[in-house]
Amino acid sequence: MSALWLLCFAGWAAVLAALRRGVRGPARGPVLFAHTATPAGVVLLFSLIGFGSLYATILLTAEWWALLLVTGLRPERLLSTGGLGRLAAWATVTGAATLATTRFVFQI
Repeated sequence: MSALWLLCFAGWAAVLAALRRGVRGPARGPVLFAHTATPAGVVLLFSLIGFGSLYATILLTAEWWALLLVTGLRPERLLSTGGLGRLAAWATVTGAATLATTRFVFQI
């Protein structure tokens, strides 16, 4: 569990650093605010629908590392130059990583 939390925080920090480096102009403030608010919002959503924070942590970890992998450490590419192909690749990698991690953690 501790390793998962560390991976989650490291992924979040890596995406934050990449967004700070890559996003310029009037979009920068809202992008950074949304990224900062994401962990609390996702954990709250999962608790409201009946899942615990472990599921949320697994999902967030998979999303952030998949985003970094698919965009080549430049998350702003997801929408600016990626198109639907990159978005689909991100969703696919996120789903596969979430499934694999969930099976590993819960030994299903």
